[in-house]
Amino acid sequence: MVHSFLLIGQSNMAGRGFLKDVPPIRDERIKMLRNGRWQVMTEPVNYDRPFAGVGLSASFALAWRRTYPEGEIGLIPCADGGSSLDEWAPGGALFDHAVMQSKLAQRISRIDGILWHQGETDCPTERAAVYEEKLEKIMSALREALDIPHVPLLVGGLGDYLPGCAAHDYYTNAPKVTEQLRHFAQTQENCFFVTAKGLSCNPDKLHFDAASQRIFGLRYFTAFYERRSVTEPLPNEKELLAGLGNAVDPQPEKGFELLKKQLDDGKITKQEYDRQADALIKTL
Repeated sequence: MVHSFLLIGQSNMAGRGFLKDVPPIRDERIKMLRNGRWQVMTEPVNYDRPFAGVGLSASFALAWRRTYPEGEIGLIPCADGGSSLDEWAPGGALFDHAVMQSKLAQRISRIDGILWHQGETDCPTERAAVYEEKLEKIMSALREALDIPHVPLLVGGLGDYLPGCAAHDYYTNAPKVTEQLRHFAQTQENCFFVTAKGLSCNPDKLHFDAASQRIFGLRYFTAFYERRSVTEPLPNEKELLAGLGNAVDPQPEKGFELLKKQLDDGKITKQEYDRQADALIKTL
């Protein structure tokens, strides 16, 4: 059985970390939903924009795999950059899309958790004041629509750096949104808060950088596995981050898929593709 997780929220859940900044995570037992079917995960997992990149889901999935080495995990990417809580309201396009994708996943897996990261767009004062109220309505409706009342819901705080972002002055309200997320987790059943304390950002001072996304994914997994809020950075996060480079190698036949994607993305030449493909053939 594939154990699946719904990924929802805005750009920091979709991922904007630069792919070149971290080693790739490759594991044939980590899947992502495409066209109602499972495919071996490649990043970006949540391709909501042409500039999508590293998100937290890949390291979350790898941590899950290392805990359950015989299991398979599936990621259901539904996050959308720049989206507000109003756009996630029940009956809206984003909500309905997440429900549709999740129901497709439920045909071939069991949903074991929901990963949420959103709030930057709701930092304006009038929105921040009612953040928790709106979030409760969204999550209650989502659980009911998918008949998953008891699966863990993981909600992440906003970046500490956000008040210094020059894009909008309302980002000074980011700590208020984070506090509402924390309070929401404290008052909801099977809901856990994940701190973004100490994480760093891209030069835009808006999106978590790739290394921080990897760490954030580990924090999310800790909250899921231990069924508790993670309110402080994990011990030895630098060592944990370094260890993520030792991902499980895919089987040879899956390696062809990865090679083809690298060729299509212009990351390797046709000559290099042929050389590596020949090496893979010899392993079959």
